[in-house]
Order: sequence, then structure tokens, then C-alpha cells
Amino acid sequence: MPDNTKSRGPSEKSDFPWWLLVAGMIAVALGIAILISPIYGQVFTTVSQGIWITVWVSLLAFFLASAFGLLLAVMSLSEHVAVRQIARFYVEIVRGIPLLVLLFYIAFVGATAVVWLWNFMTQPLQAAGLLDPLQVRDFSLLWRAIIALMLAYAAFLAEIFRAGIQAVDKGQIEAAKALGLKRFQRFRLIVMPQAIRTILPPYGNDFISMVKDSSLVSVLGVVDVTQMGKVYASGSFRFFETYSVVAYIYLVLTISLSLGLRWLERRLNRR
Repeated sequence: MPDNTKSRGPSEKSDFPWWLLVAGMIAVALGIAILISPIYGQVFTTVSQGIWITVWVSLLAFFLASAFGLLLAVMSLSEHVAVRQIARFYVEIVRGIPLLVLLFYIAFVGATAVVWLWNFMTQPLQAAGLLDPLQVRDFSLLWRAIIALMLAYAAFLAEIFRAGIQAVDKGQIEAAKALGLKRFQRFRLIVMPQAIRTILPPYGNDFISMVKDSSLVSVLGVVDVTQMGKVYASGSFRFFETYSVVAYIYLVLTISLSLGLRWLERRLNRR
């Protein structure tokens, strides 16, 4: 009789990451080309000027999305029906809108509405000469892009947070209540430390997706890696070299993040 207790899948030690070895070889080859080739070197010098914007947009938008998503998750678990339905409405509606459409909507419709509302609320101050009227052009495209990414990803992160919170054993929460811990103390000391193990893998995947989706801000003219590549390629007609370097930069960012998250997951699972 075969031993059914053994795992049918490959063990972690025997499953050597050949894909990473091949990806590393390609990365080294392209890195050497960037160092020794004047063409690739010029492309990289130009395109890499947008790396800071890509990193900045990704980090700030994801931080804001995490805060808003956690709020939505807590609202969706509220005892009040109205609060739960408001959170549910936002999550379902926003998740059903393509990210590019939402980006355009926030940039060209939402920004106009915010400017109009601000001018309407501050009209007495403007009439007294204390404030100048706000123009749509004063609302930078960079911040429009960040807000759009934040609003979109908050809906997805809310579901991740909600699932992680609900995975915590209710008996432990009841025990914390019996010990006299307040709601925030239970959330901070009991719920989140346990929920983080469930949350971390999809949460990390969404951050990697955010880094890739940040390239969409180039449609608004934000000078990230993709926009710098687009401008250089349209002026030099070196599309192959330019977009090879753009892909190289994104792959270095995303694969490095992916490996770091896997390492962190293993550390958490050992505890």
C-alpha cells in the first residue's frame, strides 16, 4: 500500500527556483549591455530619472489605500447595518470599474468637482480677498493619479483585511472581552497580530500590483519610468531598446519585492 501521508507536491528543498536563475542571467546580461552599450546606457540614464516618481507614487498611494481599506474593512464588520452597507456599496462599485477608467474619472471629473466645491465653500473668504479662487490646473496631475490609485486599491485591500480579521478565532476575542480589554485594545493586541499572517500574502501581492499599475499614471503625463520611456522612444525611435530597459526596471522592482515578501512569510510561519 502506498503511503498517502506523504505530500504529493515537490518539497521546498527539491523545488529549485530555476526560473529565478534564468531571470537572473537575463538581468545580468541586460545589465552588462547597459554598462557597455552607449545606446542602452543612454536609454537607462534617461528612463531611470522616473524611478523616484514610480516609487513615490506606489508607496504613498498604497499607504493611503491601506489606511482607507482598513477603515472600510472595519465598517463592513460593524454592528450597524447602514455602516456595513455603505462600505459594501463602495467596495463593490469601485471594484467593478477598470482602473484606467477610474484614473480618468478622478483626474478630469473628480478634480473639477473638488475645485468647484472648494470655491463654493470658500466664496465668502474669496469675496473678502482672503483667498484666491482655486483653479483646476492648481490640482496637480500627480496627486490626481495618487488619489485614483488610492481609491481603487482601497476597495481590494478592504476585502483582504476583512477576510484576515474574520479568520481570527472568535473565542479569543470573547476571552479578551472577559479580561476587560476595550475594543481598540482587542483589535490591536489580539486581532491584528493573528490576522497579519492571513493578510500578508495577498497584501504583498497587491503592493506588487500597485508598483506595476503605477505605470498607468503616464497617461496623465506624470513623469514616471513609463512616461520617460515613452518620451525617449518617440523622439529616438528606439522602441526595442527603450521598452526593454523599462521592462527591466519594473522586473527588478517587482521580483525583488516578491522575494522579500516570501522571505518575510517564511519568517512569520516559523514563529
